[in-house]
Amino acid sequence: MPDLPPIREVIQRHNLAASKALGQNFLLDEQLLARIAALPGDLAGQQVLEVGPGPGGLTRALLRAGAKVTAIEMDRRCLPALAELGERFPRQLTVIEGDALKINHAELMGGAPFHVLSNLPYNVGTALFVRWLGGEVWPPLWQSLTLMFQREVADRIVANAGEDAYGRLAVLAQWRAEARLAMKVHRSAFTPPPKVMSAIVHVTPATMPEGVSARMLERLTEAAFGQRRKMLRQSLKGVPGALEALANLGIDETRRAETVSVEEFVALAKLLS
Repeated sequence: MPDLPPIREVIQRHNLAASKALGQNFLLDEQLLARIAALPGDLAGQQVLEVGPGPGGLTRALLRAGAKVTAIEMDRRCLPALAELGERFPRQLTVIEGDALKINHAELMGGAPFHVLSNLPYNVGTALFVRWLGGEVWPPLWQSLTLMFQREVADRIVANAGEDAYGRLAVLAQWRAEARLAMKVHRSAFTPPPKVMSAIVHVTPATMPEGVSARMLERLTEAAFGQRRKMLRQSLKGVPGALEALANLGIDETRRAETVSVEEFVALAKLLS
């Protein structure tokens, strides 16, 4: 195992001040990073996609775990530090300079199964998460998602119907996958410390209900939670057939979206699909 300099030293040597514009907050605690890398299980020989590696803190933990890492980084200031890391772990690290939102991840990973582990930049985290959860093809190529979010976003992903945090993210994450809050991370663990607490969510694919269009479910949740304080008869009136479907399923149209369970949304989507 290569002897690596402390991450703080790498940051100072390459003058890598975290960029607010890129939503960067660096993790320096190598024991914590090793625990994060261990969450999906044994990664030896496994393909891993990492978005926003920055100076390579989590990257080095993944490489030490034996993973073959493909990292997407749009901050070119970080590329020399990542290149040094790649030299220490020959044939284990591939770095792609670019915007993860504009890259086809399945093609990038060669159409082979992969895990996703990332301390996601706050400004793109939710968009990437929704993208990984979407699409009609299921199960996906990704075998697990282990992702750092702001705590309030993590709570929204794992929330149950009736809870304050319950919304569109919870439905999209839970209707054909299993999502759990794997770890809480104090703001002091980051450099610079963000204003909010963070948490890691771990998601694995589950069985997709038959006869349900993912696009229809997305449309329903977008409409329902886009006007979450309104009754379903108001928020869903723009979705053709939705009010009739509510009546057929015996779902009271005077209810609000936050009271509708994942299973009820799936039943609605199935009827409308």
